[in-house]
Amino acid sequence: MIRKRLAIVREILDVDNDITELLVEVENDFQKALNYNKITGNAKVGDKVLLNTNAVYLNLGTGGHHFVICNYSNTNGEFTTASGHIIKLRYTPIQLKCLTVEEPQSPYHQIIQGKDNIEGMKVLIAPLHSMLSPAVHVLKHYRKDLKISYIMTDSACLPIAYSKTVKALKNQQLLDYTITCGQAFGGDFESVNVYTALIAARYICKSNMAVIAPGPGVVGTGTMLGFSGIEEGHIIDAVNTLKGVPIIIPRISFADSRERHKGISHHTLTILSKISYSSAFIGIPILQEEKRNIITRQIIDNGIDKKHRIKYVKEQTLDILERRNVSVKTMGKGIDQDPDFFKAVGAAATLALNI
Repeated sequence: MIRKRLAIVREILDVDNDITELLVEVENDFQKALNYNKITGNAKVGDKVLLNTNAVYLNLGTGGHHFVICNYSNTNGEFTTASGHIIKLRYTPIQLKCLTVEEPQSPYHQIIQGKDNIEGMKVLIAPLHSMLSPAVHVLKHYRKDLKISYIMTDSACLPIAYSKTVKALKNQQLLDYTITCGQAFGGDFESVNVYTALIAARYICKSNMAVIAPGPGVVGTGTMLGFSGIEEGHIIDAVNTLKGVPIIIPRISFADSRERHKGISHHTLTILSKISYSSAFIGIPILQEEKRNIITRQIIDNGIDKKHRIKYVKEQTLDILERRNVSVKTMGKGIDQDPDFFKAVGAAATLALNI
């Protein structure tokens, strides 16, 4: 169900082509709301809008905003692309039309139709959106000429416009292209699934590195299999099927208070031991002896060393991020509070450049 409330736009806080941040008056209070310009049209002061207030009411972290469902001052709209017949968010009240790289009207149709091999392209696979920025910065630190495509899956946030990280990386010219696959939308290119997204990265974007990660706002339930990042296992197999090179960024932390995320997160352990059928490279940072022993025991106990190619990597992640003035958080913790998390990102990125 949707918790809906009427509101009046009182101020425009920020705006770009894709998204407008509003200050609205709702339930006798002033609160922030987000408007997707290409879905509900442009918003202005004085507009009467209908909000989805679920996220704020439930006190969610990522995604904790009101979202405009309808602008009563802007009820007419037109398609933003002339061609394209693929619908995303299908059979919902906000289903939208886009032009995917696969469909016959696409100028890239013939490329997609004839390709089932990404010719050894390296693919860095991340379970969390917060890994995207540090991974890209480490990659670009070592290889300024590297051409990187970001593939956003549909296991978390669906509109790529929501990601301030992607916007910053694009503005800094660190990401060359973005591809939104499945029900995710709004990238430079749209694709029906992750296989054709990888083909697009290789042959349309002509990238020599792809980074696959969900958008912000993943889901976990504290159960073995009930988390959105479980898609990583299928992505490993997809990359191998297409004859690419999958490199996993393990989720590692010794700052998380939850026992199941201590050392290598149970999410990563589950993916690598139970979900993926094929093998991936795994970059592990060289940590202090006590931490290294915990990680080694987790790897052995879960049989990960027998299935995957584990590489211990001497990385310089924290120095690189400081030098490049990168500020990023994961689960509310910054680089100083959870350094091992970011070292693991840098280790995998460094490994990707050296295999």
